[in-house]
Amino acid sequence: MADKDTHNRIFFHIDVNSAFLSWTSVDNLERGVGEDLRLVPSIIGGDIAKRHGIVLAKSMPAKKFLIQTGEPIVNAMRKCPSLLSAPPNHALYQEKSRQLFAYLSTICPDIEQLSIDECYMDYTPISHQYESPLEAANAIRISVYETFGFTVNIGISDKKVLAKMASDFKKPNLVHTLYQSEIQEKMWPLPVSALYMCGNSSTAVLHKLGIVTIGELAFADPDILVSHLKSHGRLLWEYANGYDDSLISTIPAAAKGIGNSITLTEDVITIDAAQQALLHLSESVAARLRADRHVATVVCVEIKYSTFQSVSHQANFPIATNTTEDIYTLACRLFHELWDLTPIRLLGIRATKLIAEDNIPPQQLSLFDTVLPRSNEKQRQLDGAIDSIRQRYGSSSITRGSLLHTKDSFHKH
Repeated sequence: MADKDTHNRIFFHIDVNSAFLSWTSVDNLERGVGEDLRLVPSIIGGDIAKRHGIVLAKSMPAKKFLIQTGEPIVNAMRKCPSLLSAPPNHALYQEKSRQLFAYLSTICPDIEQLSIDECYMDYTPISHQYESPLEAANAIRISVYETFGFTVNIGISDKKVLAKMASDFKKPNLVHTLYQSEIQEKMWPLPVSALYMCGNSSTAVLHKLGIVTIGELAFADPDILVSHLKSHGRLLWEYANGYDDSLISTIPAAAKGIGNSITLTEDVITIDAAQQALLHLSESVAARLRADRHVATVVCVEIKYSTFQSVSHQANFPIATNTTEDIYTLACRLFHELWDLTPIRLLGIRATKLIAEDNIPPQQLSLFDTVLPRSNEKQRQLDGAIDSIRQRYGSSSITRGSLLHTKDSFHKH
């Protein structure tokens, strides 16, 4: 096990326990309204009166009724007729998240935010302040609760992916270790479905191959996994063996690029619905690029499944761009390469490796590219006209026909 005297880096993965429900409960207590939803069977979800929507978060008492995150509210109500529910409040969650990460940054500046409620922290720069990583993690866990009134789990490891796995062990308000030397004992006996990034579809494929536990996956032939799951199969094999050389990325999101994501009120299960969301996101990202007078050379698509596992894929543009059509076309291609047919909770698009419009270097065009500039220029003019109309008359003043009747289908972040 690594300690503060070793040169190996130690990572923490900090995850808010049932974030949406915890933050709603804390807000209720702060305002003196409602009750602490964490103490009773309760969920955060859609409209419980109409029995519409899905479970976004659940309390520990609700878990005893076998209520699952991502299941329809109507199913949860059958399991527990006395179930309480609160609608999601994304503005509140963004603020609670901002407060938490600002606080954690005062403890250690080397933080990589993964989502609204979880981050990695590099323990190595602050190791001299503590007797051990375990002492530090427990101090952070206790201070978060005393400061904000909600709990976190913290995973500790010499590899980021293993720290992530450790934080998902027994909850709430606990610290767990999962060093490489511990994976045989602590991780390999677990079902493959418990492995980070192993969604329902991947689990089904692995089961057909006779692979049931993470240990069996670790000893499987990676070439066979790739033949059935493409590059994702090798990634799962690497994670099962605890292979992960990535370090903390502390670059602020604004410096990385421009992006947007949407959480859908109902899980997306069709390509048409996904493409509607991708078009909406492409419009948003492209408009922000144009407003900042930047073009992008890379686009990344993120999918968060109903299982709350996330995957992403990126690719380069042939020519740096900020048009909706270019971003949407590449985003759709990436989506088709990435999606494993598991129901989708969240979609995101991020444009990265930005270049100021005034600093675009000369670019070599192929013979095929020489046919395109006129149509690209028309697309830029169309996007510019749409931007002008929206700036003058409001964002809802003009809408692509394919986006009509879709605005209530998701929440922006």
